[in-house]
Amino acid sequence: MLTTTDYGGKEADVVRALEEDIIFGRLAPGTRLVEDVLLARFPVSRHSIRQALYQLEKLGVVTRERNKGAMVRRLSPEEVGQIYEVRELLQRQAALMIPLPASEALIAELTEIHRLYSAHVDARYLRGIHEANDRFHLTMFSACGNDYLVSSIEQYMRLSLPVRANSLADPEQLDVSRRHHEMMIEALKRRDNWVLAQLCVDHLQPSKKFYLDEIGKNGEIGKNGGDAA
Repeated sequence: MLTTTDYGGKEADVVRALEEDIIFGRLAPGTRLVEDVLLARFPVSRHSIRQALYQLEKLGVVTRERNKGAMVRRLSPEEVGQIYEVRELLQRQAALMIPLPASEALIAELTEIHRLYSAHVDARYLRGIHEANDRFHLTMFSACGNDYLVSSIEQYMRLSLPVRANSLADPEQLDVSRRHHEMMIEALKRRDNWVLAQLCVDHLQPSKKFYLDEIGKNGEIGKNGGDAA
């Protein structure tokens, strides 16, 4: 899983701070990330700021356009629909390829990750929730045995981060996610891959619906944007 700890140098701290601001809603979708504003916030060089923005673009949470600069990634309803269509296809296929019943080692690893995830949910520790959630799913899907498929799943997890992050702090959404994880672990102990595959698809729906509902209530999220302060 690609994380901010994969980067070295001074930009690592910038990447981590901005990623948290984006994931946890302190920087809304569409917010412009102005280099001079970021230089005033972080005691680093302009080169480090540009490298940090490049890394955030690779993570999928920032977009950059020529002559316009960088901005927090904003997804339209159409983009959300298309991204989630691909996520459903990829995750369903990976679930169908996992040998069932899963090994005791995999069940034990996922159970421990879920224990940490639940602890973070109870503590409302957002970074821990985010990282444990991604670790849970990538660990499970890695059991399909196809590294290219898992890499594609990870790519689309990053592309959908603005959608997933929008519900990270919602207690009801987190409780649903926690129940789904428990159901997936139980399904892995059995022999019906189609049940597991449907769970993996169903698990994607609440955060997508939450995001699209927010767009419906407030207009396109971050439509007018703003500058990062």
